[in-house]
Amino acid sequence: MHRNVRRVVDAARALGVDIEPREFPDGTRTAQDAADAIGVELGQIVKTLVFLVDGQAVAALVAGDNMLDEKRLAAAAGGESSTRPDAHAVRDATGFPIGGVPPFGHTTPLPVYVDRDLLQYDVVWAAAGTPHVNFAIAPDALVKATAGAVCDLRRD
Repeated sequence: MHRNVRRVVDAARALGVDIEPREFPDGTRTAQDAADAIGVELGQIVKTLVFLVDGQAVAALVAGDNMLDEKRLAAAAGGESSTRPDAHAVRDATGFPIGGVPPFGHTTPLPVYVDRDLLQYDVVWAAAGTPHVNFAIAPDALVKATAGAVCDLRRD
C-alpha cells in the first residue's frame, strides 16, 4: 500500500471510520476520470479542493458534477474572499498531491465545508492520497469524520 494511502486509512481509523481503498490503474485524477473508472454518477465523486479564504487554507468537499462557487465558500467560512492556491501550497497544507487529496488526514488540520449536493447519495467516492486510489463512504459518515459544515457550494 502506498504511504499516502496508508496515511488516509490510518486517519480514517482514528476518526472511527473503516475505509477500503481501491486502486484504479487508469487513474482518477479528475472527477470524470474517477466516475468513469469506478462506474458511478459524476455527482458521487468528492472533489477535495483546497482554497485560501482570507489567506487561510480550507477544504471544500464538492460534488463531482458541481463547480465550486468561491464567494459561497468564502461566506461559509466567514471570510471576504477565496483564492485558489498553487499545487505547492496545496501539498504544503495537506501533504498530498492535487488529484489525490483526501477529505481527511491532512498534515495541517483544515476547516472543512461539505457541498450539500453530496448528501443525496447513499455512497460517495473520495481520493485516498494518490490519483489512482479512491474509497467509498456514506455522506453522513464523511460529514462526521471531517467535522464538516454542510452548505451550498455549487456555482449557479
